[in-house]
Amino acid sequence: MLKKMPDRLLRRAAPLALLVTLLGGCATTQSATTGGWLTPEPLAVSYRTELAIARLTEILYRAELSEEQSAQLYYDRGVMYDSVGLRSLARLDFLRALRLKPDMADAYNFVGIHHTVSGDFDSAYEAFDSALELAPEHEFAYLNRGIALYYAGKTELAVGDFERFLALKPTDAYRVIWLYLAQSELSAEQAQQQLQQRALILDQAEWSTNIVRFLAGEMTESALLDSVMQDLSGPQLLAERLCEVYFYLAKWHESKQQPEQALEYYKKVLATNVFEFVEHRYARLEMARLRGENTSPEGFDEP
Repeated sequence: MLKKMPDRLLRRAAPLALLVTLLGGCATTQSATTGGWLTPEPLAVSYRTELAIARLTEILYRAELSEEQSAQLYYDRGVMYDSVGLRSLARLDFLRALRLKPDMADAYNFVGIHHTVSGDFDSAYEAFDSALELAPEHEFAYLNRGIALYYAGKTELAVGDFERFLALKPTDAYRVIWLYLAQSELSAEQAQQQLQQRALILDQAEWSTNIVRFLAGEMTESALLDSVMQDLSGPQLLAERLCEVYFYLAKWHESKQQPEQALEYYKKVLATNVFEFVEHRYARLEMARLRGENTSPEGFDEP
């Protein structure tokens, strides 16, 4: 299972015990360097994940379950669908879970994320507010609501959520980065100063700190890309790092009025197939914004 809580940006509930062994394997990929770009093969869906989805489906339709048990199974299957990029199937399951168990904060969090991706920001706020009303300690709902506010252009409100999220773990580089991105919309100079200050307390041994160092002007773009290859434990980690680094390099190039370079990096993010990472989720939304495309809400009806 990917390392997402609390160190990554997307909160996920623990999977069912009976499925832990099914998800033990991970997809494999290889990488190549082409014209100065690190290019991974897109991650493939693990057959274990497909099998786990099939077994959950069988349990849902054949076993005698209470409404609460069914809600949990729909939620767990939704998380699996989401992790392999089947967003429409995932959100249907999250809505089914909420219909059976209306107080499931984690499901509201995911529903809010999907509303954000589809451009329905008002519905996203409502979902995240519901999650926080049910579970005020649900820290990742602050992050995800902040992202929705950020993309909706409500930057000052987004900064407030990002600050609260960072305060819960000041040594997390990704929390520092998202607050910096929002603050940069208000004052680039002040955001840069605060970024440099926050960088001082980050763990220099963590690879993600390199992204902060780059944004703070302490590392070149080529050095940041070279750092991706350091201390790799396997091809999956390479794809994950590339998903992250290409997204934040795209944001940087966009800030430098280099939209074409930013678009190329966003395409690289999508090519990793690391669907459950925040960076992959919002790469298409970023591309639509750069191209001036309409991001009006998609249909999102309950089954």
